[in-house]
Amino acid sequence: MSEVLQRIEKTGPFLVEAAADCEAAGRLTDDVADRLRWTGVTRMLQPSDFGGAEAHPAEFFEAVMAVGAHSGAAGWVSGVVGVHPWELGLVDPSVQEQIWGEDADTWIASPYAPMGTARPEGDGWVLSGRWSFSSGTDHCQWIVLGGFVTDAEGQITDRSKAVRHFILPRSDYTIVPDSWNVMGLEGTGSNDIVIDGAYLPAERVVDPEALPGRERRSGNPLYRLPLATMFAGAITAGTLGLAQGALDSFVEDARVRVDSRGASASTNPYQLSVLGEASADIAASRLQFLTDINRVYDIAASGAEITPAVRLELRRNQVRSVRRAIAAVESLFIHAGGSSLRREHAFQRFWRDLHAAANHSSNSAEPMYQGYGLNLFGQPVPPGIKY
Repeated sequence: MSEVLQRIEKTGPFLVEAAADCEAAGRLTDDVADRLRWTGVTRMLQPSDFGGAEAHPAEFFEAVMAVGAHSGAAGWVSGVVGVHPWELGLVDPSVQEQIWGEDADTWIASPYAPMGTARPEGDGWVLSGRWSFSSGTDHCQWIVLGGFVTDAEGQITDRSKAVRHFILPRSDYTIVPDSWNVMGLEGTGSNDIVIDGAYLPAERVVDPEALPGRERRSGNPLYRLPLATMFAGAITAGTLGLAQGALDSFVEDARVRVDSRGASASTNPYQLSVLGEASADIAASRLQFLTDINRVYDIAASGAEITPAVRLELRRNQVRSVRRAIAAVESLFIHAGGSSLRREHAFQRFWRDLHAAANHSSNSAEPMYQGYGLNLFGQPVPPGIKY
């Protein structure tokens, strides 16, 4: 077991107890954020020259799932915030120095969805827009946002080639308070972000399809992996952590719950049947996900091309793993008893958070199935399908 996983296990009981507080606050509490920094999970993919571990991605995703099994919101934020250092490790070194030069534990928020536009001005760009779903943003001092670059008149000439990632310090954007009013993943604090005419120098505007630092960091296979594999992997890990948390909660409750027969739920044949099936499906989802990450890492380590077919297969498997795990938890839900609906019960929180996670675009299965099938039969994959 890695040192990070050992620390996560040590702080696990605290994360379990604090989960309701995070949900009530609508964001991670300061204590939870501090504990996550202490575990080191959010620096696992960070470059070593800026205080990171440059860990194997499978180790990172295992850590995210471990956090999520204790606290769904903490796991989700660990995955999203923790994957950003991977991309930021591939941008201009001067930008990395601005972010981590004084504090290696500086967190970076997102989202990547292109919800804003930037027009050229001088040697840089002027960005404006409003972005939703910025997970963990209250604890972040920088942000990377998706948007479209335009011409001088503000027109987007080619949307398929105009997406960029914009990197900004906390002073350049506004977090919209109370904009995260939802029924699941409440503790992630995924509030909206507003920017009205922030200027960015050219080095803080990045083409995500041509990350400039891949050659500079070519000695580590970690930085040869596809962006879609890594970011969607963080969402997959966060979601599978929720499924494991729901399963663990179901098991703990069954140890003490008395069913309608007046007998222990742990002896109920229907309970045992659904538990056996669900636990196997969640374990299979986790195994398939991590096996794929190890596979693509080995391809990168060999120096071979990570082909579109491989990338699409990985994304197909990621979304299928999520769907399988959600179905498993759904089968547990209808056998969990009425007491599991109470607000103080951990199971209902995991169940709600899991269904909220299912709505993330990276968990949208049908487009990935379509992309996989089109490529299999030699047809072009639509540009909106990211792999």
